[in-house]
Amino acid sequence: MIKFLDLAAQYQSIKAEIDSAIANVIKESAFIGGTYVKDFETQFGAYVTAKYCIGMANGTDALEIAIEAANLPQGSEIIVPGNSFIASSEAVTRGGYKVVFADVDHGSYTLTAETIRAKLTDRTKAIIAVHLYGHPCDMDALLDICTEHGLVLIEDCAQAHGAEYKGRRIGSIGHMAAFSFYPGKNLGAYGDAGAITTQDEAFATRARMIANHGRIAKYDHEFEGRNSRLDGLQAAILSAKLPHLESWTMRRIEIADFYLQNLAGIDDLILPERKQWARQVYHLFVVRTTRRDGLKGYLAEKGIESGIHYPIALPKLAAYSYCGLANEDTFYNKTDSTLLSLPIGEHLTLEDAKRVTGAVHDFFGS
Repeated sequence: MIKFLDLAAQYQSIKAEIDSAIANVIKESAFIGGTYVKDFETQFGAYVTAKYCIGMANGTDALEIAIEAANLPQGSEIIVPGNSFIASSEAVTRGGYKVVFADVDHGSYTLTAETIRAKLTDRTKAIIAVHLYGHPCDMDALLDICTEHGLVLIEDCAQAHGAEYKGRRIGSIGHMAAFSFYPGKNLGAYGDAGAITTQDEAFATRARMIANHGRIAKYDHEFEGRNSRLDGLQAAILSAKLPHLESWTMRRIEIADFYLQNLAGIDDLILPERKQWARQVYHLFVVRTTRRDGLKGYLAEKGIESGIHYPIALPKLAAYSYCGLANEDTFYNKTDSTLLSLPIGEHLTLEDAKRVTGAVHDFFGS
């Protein structure tokens, strides 16, 4: 079986480091706050090249708290791509704001200046730039729009650990950035975990206070916040994994390059594009075909796991039926039934990749 994801194999490859990290947290009873959380925040902030990193309980909380920290006017609209996981839009509406879905680039699946401008109104106050599948958005173009219209740019980096835009690390460019360390991410914890990164001290301070009951000092609550703290066990596990992230990323890129070279030219199979200025970290390698379900079934017969991310565009979900956009003429509405994620990750060998590409060729009769 070629697994889509193999967290057990990843654990075995660094077992001693993980076991030691967990044992140390238990030995010191450093479960909430403390040195392991501070150490990871420092390490990950340096990795992202962001001045501030604030640990969160999960990636969804990180998005919600980033939006709250922006302190937007009541009734604000926030632009979100229509082809992300629901957390990207859910964070907007749960914060009391209006979500506005925009279309995306046909090759990178990310927001563009053109798709954003089509949705701008005088109520637009923020943009959530989702670096989907690990491919960065065109950040300079988005920042130009934000400067022109006085908007806040929040990066959704849940799938983009280590991605780069023109040599700059994703998570260091927008006003704030939200990361998820869900176990299946490129850098994953052994439970839920997340973080906010930013270059802005005021945003960082407010985000940390919101996540810790509206306080910095114990019992000195300046406002009502919430409880969304990164725990010591997850922080220690992430610190143990972080030094391996670059080598894991390079393997993902190696496998992706093999797919791109060896799957080119197949009729009815559209491969993802990588912009010249992007370091795409391939959290997912997503192809498009009108024969998606047939290909997925054929791969399963050959012992190859695959996935679908995401089978229903956000505006088509029952949760957003009130928007009336299920039949809008958009790229994401027309392609959600064609998306298939091929296996990718550091657990794969080139021999595994050859089996995958061979099976795909066989299915298409090429």
